[in-house]
Amino acid sequence: MPEGDTVWRLARRLGDALAGHPLTHCDLRVPRLATVDLTGREVLEVRSRGKHLLTRFEGGLTLHSHLRMDGAWKIYAPAERWRGGPAHQIRAVLGTAEHTAVGYRLPVLDLLRTADESRVVGHLGPDLLGPDWDPEQALGRLLSAPGRPLGEALLDQRNLAGIGNVYKCELCFLLRASPWLPVGQLPRPERLPTLAKKLLEANKDRPARTTTPWGHRPPPFGDSRGARPDRRLWVYGRADRPCLRCGTGIRTADQTPAAEERVTYWCPACQPDRPAAGPTD
Repeated sequence: MPEGDTVWRLARRLGDALAGHPLTHCDLRVPRLATVDLTGREVLEVRSRGKHLLTRFEGGLTLHSHLRMDGAWKIYAPAERWRGGPAHQIRAVLGTAEHTAVGYRLPVLDLLRTADESRVVGHLGPDLLGPDWDPEQALGRLLSAPGRPLGEALLDQRNLAGIGNVYKCELCFLLRASPWLPVGQLPRPERLPTLAKKLLEANKDRPARTTTPWGHRPPPFGDSRGARPDRRLWVYGRADRPCLRCGTGIRTADQTPAAEERVTYWCPACQPDRPAAGPTD
């Protein structure tokens, strides 16, 4: 599932392509929206809210979409061939005179009044990349269930919006905390929202996400030339490979019911406080 920085970047691309232009073509290919035609309406803006996308139109309407695991929005020039997948996977087509945005395999697609957006995103915690970011509120929500494992609390979008499995694993490592540590036992918990904000802000404009000193060149270059692709992340995706800090083999385990989507990576030496009752492998 895309992380908040990926969705933020997608919202910006969609906005750059569509905002300020009226739709010349609209095709919403889900049964409940089959008769909806937004042709002629100007696209006002596209915003992200955590992992949700909100495409706002004149007349007070919002098209709400969520990518989940397999969804995607692709942007094409007028004569460009669509390559995002077979036609039967298309769920939405929004075309202007200059660009066409095509939504593939979108598991969530709703049309609602812009004034009613809270109905689909109002449950979310403060958005790490949004104007409503409030670190104190995010911390309060995280600590409201002090016995909950840290990794699970981070993935709960009601606490803070935008963290996915990659950042969950990386944040736990950077905090030297086990993903199974009760969040109320985290030393200096105020570091958590600050660090999460820092990581997503640093990566929202990068094509390749990185949380280590080796994954991205610092200014004045500010790009990935000379970077180490194999060292962009501390633990995520590094099962059985040596920890970049101590050399211990990175381990994995399932932490949530959606195990195939939420495999947790951690270093047992740098993050040694995993409760004995936790999963074993």
